[in-house]
Amino acid sequence: MNIKPLADRVLIKPDAAEEKSAGGIILPDSAKEKPLRGKVMATGNGTKDEEMVVKAGDAVLYGKYAGTEIEFDGEKYLIMRQSDILAII
Repeated sequence: MNIKPLADRVLIKPDAAEEKSAGGIILPDSAKEKPLRGKVMATGNGTKDEEMVVKAGDAVLYGKYAGTEIEFDGEKYLIMRQSDILAII
């Protein structure tokens, strides 16, 4: 991974959005809900006030509007502060 977050930021690869509804209907992109969980790919070193609790490989839950979407090598990622993560699964 060539992206190294700074300070208390975390790089997350979101889980794929569901392609079908419960009834088996294929959903268009506009109807898909943004996933609220993902996998931590890289972390910063933390700050003097906040140590890094999450580590690469952790599965996490985050808020619906948390983070900034970025695209790198054709893959979509989120970069957010550790405080935007709600829980480690």
